[in-house]
Amino acid sequence: MVVTDARAAHGGVMHVAVGHGPGGYGAVGHGGVGYGGVVHGGVVHDGVGLRAVELAGSWNDAMIKFGNTAGAIAGFLAVLLLVFFAAGRATGRFARPLAVLIFLGPALLLVLVGLVVPLVRTIVLSFHNDDSNRFVGAANYNWALGNDSIHQVLLTTLLWLLIVPVAATGLGLALALLVDRMRGQSIYKSLIFMPMAISLVGASIIWKFVYDWRDTSQSQIGLLSQLAIWLGWRHPPNWILSQPLNTFLLMVVMVWVQTGFAMVVLSAAIKAIPDEITEAARLDGAKGLRLFWYVTVPMIRTTLVVVLTTVLLITLKAFDIVRTMTGGNFGTQVLANEMYSQSFTQFNVGRGSALAVLLFMAVLPLVAYNIVQLRKERATR
Repeated sequence: MVVTDARAAHGGVMHVAVGHGPGGYGAVGHGGVGYGGVVHGGVVHDGVGLRAVELAGSWNDAMIKFGNTAGAIAGFLAVLLLVFFAAGRATGRFARPLAVLIFLGPALLLVLVGLVVPLVRTIVLSFHNDDSNRFVGAANYNWALGNDSIHQVLLTTLLWLLIVPVAATGLGLALALLVDRMRGQSIYKSLIFMPMAISLVGASIIWKFVYDWRDTSQSQIGLLSQLAIWLGWRHPPNWILSQPLNTFLLMVVMVWVQTGFAMVVLSAAIKAIPDEITEAARLDGAKGLRLFWYVTVPMIRTTLVVVLTTVLLITLKAFDIVRTMTGGNFGTQVLANEMYSQSFTQFNVGRGSALAVLLFMAVLPLVAYNIVQLRKERATR
C-alpha cells in the first residue's frame, strides 16, 4: 500500500489525499466534504494537477513539432540558396545546363516523389491482399467491379458527375451574365466567390448546421428545418438520414462552393468577346436569348468546356463533404470516400489501392482533355 498525505491550508481547511494500492480507494477530505481523486499505481493525483501535466506535455510536443518543421524549412531554404549561389557563379558552357538543372530539378524531384512513386506503389499494392504480403492478381479489381455495394457507390458517384458540374457551371454562367450588368459588380462577385476561400470541410460544417434536425417539440437550430416549419411543414424529415434526398443535399454544398469559380472565369470570357461581334449581331436583329445562344455561347465555348471539365474533376474526387457530413453512411457513399474507408478504416490496402487506381483512370482522360482544350484556347488568342 502506498499512502500520500498532502496537506495544504485553504482558509483554515486541510486537504488530505489517501491512496490504497492499485485499484484501491482514494479520498480527499475538505471540511467534511468528499472530493474524488484519481488513483494511479496507488497514488492519488489531484485532477487539476493531471490536467496541468497533460497540458504541459501537449505544449512540449507542439513546440517539438514546430521546431522540427521550422528546421526542415530552414534547411530547405539553405540548400536552395546554396544551389542558386553556385548557379550564379557558374560561367562558360556549364552555365546554361546548370541553370536548367537547378530550375527543373526540384520540380521534377517533387513530381517523382509526390506523384510517380506513389502511383507505381499504389498500382503494385492493388494486386496484393489486404496486408500487402501476398500477390492476388486481379482479385481486388474483380471485387470492385463485381460487388453490389461498390456498384451502388459507383452509381452515386455517377449521379454527382451528372448533376454537380452542370448545375455549378450553369449557375456560374447565369450569375456572370446578371452581375456584369449591375453597378458595383466587384462587390457581388466577391460575395459569390467567397465560398471558394472556404475549405470543403469548413463548407460542410456550415451546411451541416443548415441541415440540422431536431424534433418539432424542441427549438430548431437548422435553417432548413425552421424554414420548412414556417412554410407549414409540421414534421420535416431528418434531412441527412433521408435517402436519396441526402445525396442531393450534399451536392448543394459542392455547387455552392464551385459556382463562384465558374462565374469568375466565365465572366472574364464574356468580357473578352469583341464588341464588334456583338454589335454586328445586334444590327442583324439578334437580341436577348438569340444573342446569348448564337453569339455568346459559341464565343466562350472553349472556356465553358474547361470550366465544366474542371468542376467535373473536382466532383469526381469528392471526399471532404461526404466524409464530414455523413461519413459515407445513409446511402451517400462515393468512390473517393470508399477508397479511404477501405484503406484506413477497414485496413484493406489491396482493395483501397484498386479503387484508387480506378479513380485515377477515370480522372486521367479528363485531365488530358482539359489540357488539349487549354492549348486550343491559347492558340486562338
